[in-house]
Amino acid sequence: MSTLETNSIAKYSGNNVSIDDSLNLKSYSTTDRDALTSAAGDIIYNSTTSKVQVYTGSAWEDLGGVSGVLVEYLLIAGGGAGGGAGGSGGHGGGGGAGGYISKYASENSGGGDTTTQKIILPFSTNIFVSIGAGGSGASGRSEGGNGTDTYLGSILAIGGGGGGAWGYAANNIGGMYAGQEGGSSGGAGAIDGGRFDPIRFQGFKGGTGPDTGNQSSNRGAGGGGGASAVGTNASGGTAGNGGAGVSSAITGSSVTRAGGGGGGGGTGGSAGSGGGGAGTSTDGDGAAGTVNTGGGGGGAAANNSNHTGGAGGSGIVILRWTTADATIGGTRTGLTDGDVQTDGSDSYIVFTAGEGNITFS
Repeated sequence: MSTLETNSIAKYSGNNVSIDDSLNLKSYSTTDRDALTSAAGDIIYNSTTSKVQVYTGSAWEDLGGVSGVLVEYLLIAGGGAGGGAGGSGGHGGGGGAGGYISKYASENSGGGDTTTQKIILPFSTNIFVSIGAGGSGASGRSEGGNGTDTYLGSILAIGGGGGGAWGYAANNIGGMYAGQEGGSSGGAGAIDGGRFDPIRFQGFKGGTGPDTGNQSSNRGAGGGGGASAVGTNASGGTAGNGGAGVSSAITGSSVTRAGGGGGGGGTGGSAGSGGGGAGTSTDGDGAAGTVNTGGGGGGAAANNSNHTGGAGGSGIVILRWTTADATIGGTRTGLTDGDVQTDGSDSYIVFTAGEGNITFS
């Protein structure tokens, strides 16, 4: 086969240049490409990444727009703590689950949302990741602390709302002692206290206390909201249950997370499925939410002594992508993770604590 060498090709008589057969770019692996002495404007086919690339004079860039990886994800914020308890029958509401945002297969996000989309994370760019801590429980007639937010770049899951407490005036709305606003709202310590709506499309509302302002063992507290269901209302001395969480198989196995905490009462409320903490019966501390589920803490119950609401469970970030499409950078300072795992043709990584930056290439 002969070779035609020329410095330029010009169009003839006003017509466009045409080639009867397909134009085949020279193919190089990434290693061979990097060994070239290249000039700005050089174009090749990269056989390692299966992409057409152009040399800018300082770096090789993929043609066709921003280069990145399509990622599915699950973000859960820290769960809210259960409300504290003090005096005779001053029971605490269950903590709300941390905000739940997901895009994997056909699974829902919190609050029943089905509109979340996959994201493209650009290559060679720092993406900020932060795992929210659970809210801290408070002793006596005090609202539980809200959970901390979880971040993936500009995506934000809101911390769960802390449970309310009987006789605590910070959220006293006309005598109604509310659980706090959050990804899922905390349960109430008294009548109509589950007043705050949750953050839209991240969780559900907490339950209310019974229709009485009297301090007694016959006044349970509401359950905290979960990612897939509201916390239930108290009935007399029986506290409300925590709302259920959402199940996800993003790691290859189905796991339910982001359940609300049960309220405290004469009979404590049950924990919401997915890591919520149970509320205490009669006299004692609430149970903590499970770590890395964003579960809400259980409400405390009191019989003439102070008790502490259960702490909220910490959050989590899970990322999943097609293995052939990208590699995550090995330097992830400040973050705790289980390294890259595989499930079929996909890779995934689970971040369980800390904050820092990640990169893909």
